[in-house]
Amino acid sequence: MTAHAAGKPEPLDEPLAIATLRALAAPRRLVPILVVSVTLLVAQARSGGSATVAVGVALCASFTLLAPVSWRAIAADRPTLLRVLAYAALGAIVVFGIGGVIPRWLRLAPSFLTVPGNLVSSLALYWVGGWGLGRDIDLELRLVAQRERAEKLAREAERAQLLALRAHLDPHFLFNTLNAIAEWCRVDGAVAEEAVLRLASMLRAILAGVRAEWWPLEQELALVRTLFELFRLRDPGRFTVVMEIDPDAAPLPVPPLVLLLLAENAMKHGPGAGHEGEVRLVIRRASGALRITLSNPGAYAGPRAGSDGLPTVQRRLALAYDERARLSIRGEGDRTRVELELPEVTS
Repeated sequence: MTAHAAGKPEPLDEPLAIATLRALAAPRRLVPILVVSVTLLVAQARSGGSATVAVGVALCASFTLLAPVSWRAIAADRPTLLRVLAYAALGAIVVFGIGGVIPRWLRLAPSFLTVPGNLVSSLALYWVGGWGLGRDIDLELRLVAQRERAEKLAREAERAQLLALRAHLDPHFLFNTLNAIAEWCRVDGAVAEEAVLRLASMLRAILAGVRAEWWPLEQELALVRTLFELFRLRDPGRFTVVMEIDPDAAPLPVPPLVLLLLAENAMKHGPGAGHEGEVRLVIRRASGALRITLSNPGAYAGPRAGSDGLPTVQRRLALAYDERARLSIRGEGDRTRVELELPEVTS
């Protein structure tokens, strides 16, 4: 997912020379290279004919293209004294060969880049340019690798957290439901049986969620409906449920159990806390996003100290959507309203 300035991290099977040249083509490197090279070539052109310009092009190519490749090939991984000296010697051979031997062989008059003093400057450009550009490319690739590793570790940590998160039903709700089932077993066996079946179905679906990073919204909604039904079995008549679901939204992928946790939180602090009224869930698909609104009876009391429910959901959303999802919760008089916007993703 992460890309660097050259486009993509260096493939393991890509030759070092090609990878280096591709990295040099990144605008943030190419533009300074062109500025320096064009300036030198203009000065070189003023001091001689086309042959001297060709020599200038070869020299510029040596310290902007060949030098970074040679640094990375010779000394980048282990810059020992011997390797650095080998890199310096190669630079001297290349620069003095192009700027000294070839002009004499072609019997060219001295030019801007080939007079002895400036030829030494060209050698310095080879050494420093190759080291600087090569080192910059290596540092960037290491940064990309570190970011990918950090992202991988974060996702592994998130997955470990999700093993708990996705298997999460509020313990109080679960224990209360089991206690209610025990009571129903004595007075209403049919209701007790229905509650056990619904709870078992819900737990099976949650365990399935552990194995998936994404699943269709309709699967999430099936869990939410079961949650509402279990609360209704516990507290019949205390609340009503209104669900307005855009049919086009049902097959869209979402992170498993995120909406379930928000619904469980709404039920816990709404009807589960003794507040009567309507629980409303509205899901719309618009402008490349899912817009979800969940409201419940009961005034919003603000974040609860020590609670990790909503922060965990926010962290889950941040990792799943690369910080592009939006979650807000606020009070509206004697009701609480949660708004969630999820960018659409391809399954």
